Amino acid sequence: MASIRLDIVTAERQVYSDEVDVIVAPGFDGELAILPHHAPLMTTLRPGELRVRKGGEEFFLAVTGGFLEVRPDRVTILADAAERAEEIDVDRAEAAKRRAEERLTHPGEADTGRAEAALRRSLVRIKVGERRRRRRGGEV
Repeated sequence: MASIRLDIVTAERQVYSDEVDVIVAPGFDGELAILPHHAPLMTTLRPGELRVRKGGEEFFLAVTGGFLEVRPDRVTILADAAERAEEIDVDRAEAAKRRAEERLTHPGEADTGRAEAALRRSLVRIKVGERRRRRRGGEV
């Protein structure tokens, strides 16, 4: 099967770089699947789950937005932030979710836009982190 190079980078680090079979990304207007030989494309990413399939294995990352560029032989994701499932502390993400929800219950005291963005980020992190917990629990 053909593969395509995937590079995921943030301002702080290179998160991932390898040949993969399929990428499913949270595009601005919905999920988009990218296979080898995909037409060139440039789009923004919304906070969401990034799924990557390589050799029958599938793994997940949480991204909090950014840009995705597809070229014939390579996909580059410039993410605001990106974390692999195994890097996510679900308890910490749950605490961030509770803080964001608390700020949203008192709209006059907090910047609502920032609180909503924090809530979206924490929900994505929880979703991706929980996937890892469920898979690990099923393997025992």
